[in-house]
Amino acid sequence: QVQLVESGGGLVQAGGSLRLSCAASGRTLSTYAMAWFRRAPEKEREFVAAISWSGSSTYYSDSVKGRFTISRDNRKSSVWLQMNSLKPEDTAVYYCAAQQGYGSANIYSRLADFGSWGQGTQVTISS
Repeated sequence: QVQLVESGGGLVQAGGSLRLSCAASGRTLSTYAMAWFRRAPEKEREFVAAISWSGSSTYYSDSVKGRFTISRDNRKSSVWLQMNSLKPEDTAVYYCAAQQGYGSANIYSRLADFGSWGQGTQVTISS
């Protein structure tokens, strides 16, 4: 199993930006599809974005498309989520997830698709 640690969360005003990081250890990331999920207060955990093992394909939820960008660097064993034009409804705990596989990003959007999870990082957007 790969171990994942998220960082970069915080409190920002609406319209601002944040960049979340996910650092992996234990296994090379080059065989893993990666994703970000989030859980807002009193809501279920939901898919945000995914990236294929090579970084050649990405996939986003409709709610963040055009505002968030997922990226990765396998040499650094890291994945990032650049979040722009943040809205109060983006407030949530954000989780990094990993699953071994070589498919395109759009097949990795369900919680059940992922076997490794980080502890999460809190993102709070004030209005």
